[in-house]
Amino acid sequence: MKKIIFLLLVAFSFQGILDTASAQGLTGRVNYKTSAAFKFSMDSTTMAPEVIADLQKQLKKQMEREYTLAFTQAESNWKQVESLGAGPATASAGGAQIVIQTGNEDRLLYKNIGSQSFIEEEDLMGKPFLVQDSLPVYDWELTGNTKKIGEYEVQEAKYSRIVDSKRFSMGMEEMEVSKDTINVTAWFAPQIPVSHGPADFWGLPGLILELQNEGMTYIAERIVLNPSEPVEIEVPKKGEKIGREAYRALADEKMKDMMKRYNGKPGEGNRMEIRISN
Repeated sequence: MKKIIFLLLVAFSFQGILDTASAQGLTGRVNYKTSAAFKFSMDSTTMAPEVIADLQKQLKKQMEREYTLAFTQAESNWKQVESLGAGPATASAGGAQIVIQTGNEDRLLYKNIGSQSFIEEEDLMGKPFLVQDSLPVYDWELTGNTKKIGEYEVQEAKYSRIVDSKRFSMGMEEMEVSKDTINVTAWFAPQIPVSHGPADFWGLPGLILELQNEGMTYIAERIVLNPSEPVEIEVPKKGEKIGREAYRALADEKMKDMMKRYNGKPGEGNRMEIRISN
């Protein structure tokens, strides 16, 4: 009897070694689709509600994007898929035109889970930067809820934090700063034992297949594990190196300069430009 138990223990230990080795060698590519639900307000005395609704409808469709996440066990790349629909989202109605620059059409994001660091390509007023810093820490809370996404059973995790929210419009001399609560919901697959996810999200015991971040939703549509074509991870190298907080401060300064430049000056009709950086 003791001999049988010993043999069983050896068998289970060997299987555990195989499972660990398989997880360590796991690579893959995931295609995500995104959609955005957002609202903006304008002076109701200058624009009818039906015109605002029409603009929102046009922008919602154009804000749908496709991204690819390529990963190994420790590293990943995140980038928008090139398509004819890439570029700024534009809408016009009732004499008004809105242009939304998402700011991430050509950007490459590199994440290293092992060193908990990232490098991201950014462009500020036509100048390329390499933002390098530690990965954001997400204090995920598992809810116990589950559902199916394709062939995978996924678990729900939530995260929330309070951030400074900045708002501006032409004619304002200073940005308005207020406190806002960011709520994130992620659905991850323990069957895919890597800690990666869309954009800069990570840190769960399984690949994130769906994520809602305020008005933005990411959904995995195609998952290829251990593809026949090897997964190669690229580390961004072009641009001036800068830390995350220093880059944000520089971006704020550039925005203030732009506000001063256009403050009180006649605009181009009812044209509004909004920049979103995820």
